[in-house]
Amino acid sequence: MSLHGIGHTLGYAAWLVKEIFAAGFAAVAAAFKPQAGIRPVIIYYPLRITTDWELFWFSTSITATPGTLSLGFRHNPDLPGQKVLIVQAVFGADPVGLVEGLMDMEERLKPSVADIQLDPASVEWQPYRDLGPDQPPRDLPPAERLD
Repeated sequence: MSLHGIGHTLGYAAWLVKEIFAAGFAAVAAAFKPQAGIRPVIIYYPLRITTDWELFWFSTSITATPGTLSLGFRHNPDLPGQKVLIVQAVFGADPVGLVEGLMDMEERLKPSVADIQLDPASVEWQPYRDLGPDQPPRDLPPAERLD
């Protein structure tokens, strides 16, 4: 690894630690409010990074940040060869802002992806649906069943 690579890695690590603490403090502050602002969303983030190393660090960085969780990688059915990262965010009142945050994280991990256009408003997301403990819908995919 070159000196530039070491410097970039240290810079990313320092930025990530700052983000983890900031998100942690925000989550703790929300826990003491009567209305915590919990509005979970699922984001289908189209990845601009490609290597296993980048995918590992990006998804791990998301999961290490309080309030977000990487749920898995999928292939993009609209663009063969492109992967999508499924992300759950607890504080999802502003999904476009969350996508912008994911874009920022991805660009800090690999700055060259900033040249790849991505419109945050075009990224798919949906509110998280709690199916509850009762009867699941009959058409629920096996991967989502708990029985």
